[in-house]
Amino acid sequence: MQPNLATREASAPAPFVCQRVSKLKPDGSAIKCLFSDESSLTLSRFLAGFIHPLDQIEFSPAAADPDRELRVVQSTSRRPKELYFAPIGYVTQPKPDKRDEYFARAAVTDGRLGVRHVHLPNEAVRDYFYFSNRRRPGCEEQTLYDLLRTVPSAGSVSLRLAFKVRLLELQADAAPKDQLQAVERAFNLLAHPDLRSCYQALLLDPDAPAMFPYGGFGALLAAGELSADRETFFARKILSFLPDRREWRFRAPLRKIEFFEDYAVYRDSRRKAEVILDSISLPLAFDSTWNQWRHLIGTKVGVAATFVKSGKYRHRGGEWHLVNWETALPSRLKITLPADVQEGLTNARSKHHRFGQFFDAIQAIRLRLEREALDRRELARICDELRIPSDFDIAQISWKPDYDSFYYKQLWKRTRTMFLFRDEYIFELERATVVEVPQQGHATYVFSRPANLDQWVRAYARVAKDDIRQNRANAAEQLGFLGRVMHGRNPRTWLRELRAKIGEPVDYSLAVETP
Repeated sequence: MQPNLATREASAPAPFVCQRVSKLKPDGSAIKCLFSDESSLTLSRFLAGFIHPLDQIEFSPAAADPDRELRVVQSTSRRPKELYFAPIGYVTQPKPDKRDEYFARAAVTDGRLGVRHVHLPNEAVRDYFYFSNRRRPGCEEQTLYDLLRTVPSAGSVSLRLAFKVRLLELQADAAPKDQLQAVERAFNLLAHPDLRSCYQALLLDPDAPAMFPYGGFGALLAAGELSADRETFFARKILSFLPDRREWRFRAPLRKIEFFEDYAVYRDSRRKAEVILDSISLPLAFDSTWNQWRHLIGTKVGVAATFVKSGKYRHRGGEWHLVNWETALPSRLKITLPADVQEGLTNARSKHHRFGQFFDAIQAIRLRLEREALDRRELARICDELRIPSDFDIAQISWKPDYDSFYYKQLWKRTRTMFLFRDEYIFELERATVVEVPQQGHATYVFSRPANLDQWVRAYARVAKDDIRQNRANAAEQLGFLGRVMHGRNPRTWLRELRAKIGEPVDYSLAVETP
């Protein structure tokens, strides 16, 4: 059974017109389509290249960009009869129809001509994305591996090396732009594990399901026919697809990278970003064993890439919801490592080894922390009794894989006394008491500083966060609750609000390193 998708009612389409082209006139870098009623529509030279005099064009003159969605009915039967150009959103995974032939469906975004979906037959997706190089004379049997001058068994490193060498060769030969683009497209398909697997299946069986790369989102130009109810355009051939893209730079924690033998994947549910890596783009000798201790790595790497929009469905509340993500193009990815990356990796391995060496003792402490809060001095004494070395970082006992050291470090350098309780850190500051879960999606709870911290901690351990927020049984009043500071997207904002909340002078010129 297909899942029920959460949808919203589509608004009625805006009025549109159908005009017959009488003349095409150059207009700078564009082309102006002149109509018989002396009105006109300016199009890009690319789009205008598919239009001829006597063709009819449907568009919405009331739209801010009338050329954003077009339907063209061509005047001659020697060319495809209808063309449709529109922005599309998510493209579904391929599925079989009643004839067991695969197809995908693209959602039209902000459509004004009444079209809601584009029906994409499997061969249209396959021929445009995976077999496009075969349209060139003499290349009918050429594979993407041939295009990169590598072999199907090439690993991710060999694949990137082949791509770099091939680009250099083409640039040295002053090759046409379309050849450079073809090589880049081939690499972006083969460097993505899911798309490469799809291509391998198509090489064995051309009728195998063809995934729409990266899930759609962009400007689609297709040839085909409009359905009688005008809600679906049945494409026979994809003529062009330009994905929505943007340049993006940020710093990514290594602990969020999942390592495999031949490649690695960074996924960040907060940023909604995905990056496919190899040991050239991420110049570290990694393997899958790194997943055992990666949550202990505090190092962050710089990411700079061209990202394309993509989509993922998530099941929440009994319904499927589309969540927009962005995926980095492997060909336009640059990773920068900090100078101390090797030191961070060595420390993480050492911590992992120590946790294993003293696993039973540390687990006993964690079980006790589920029942009561313990301050740092008491924890040091317990560790000594259990023969855990004195240089062991006690804060690591409660550390979780998704914790961000930024929040912890900012509070630790201000603290007088620290308690561990369950998955929380309780800090006694100069003018306040703070409870922290150093993780995105959480908040910092700020309380007035009590006269007796031990009694306050015992009282806090008996109430729930929800009781504090709603002041149930006067819990907030008794604990001196001052409010929360949310972990937003910008840590600078969090630190500025925290300093104001704890009564510390705010330095608005403070430069804080963002994650």
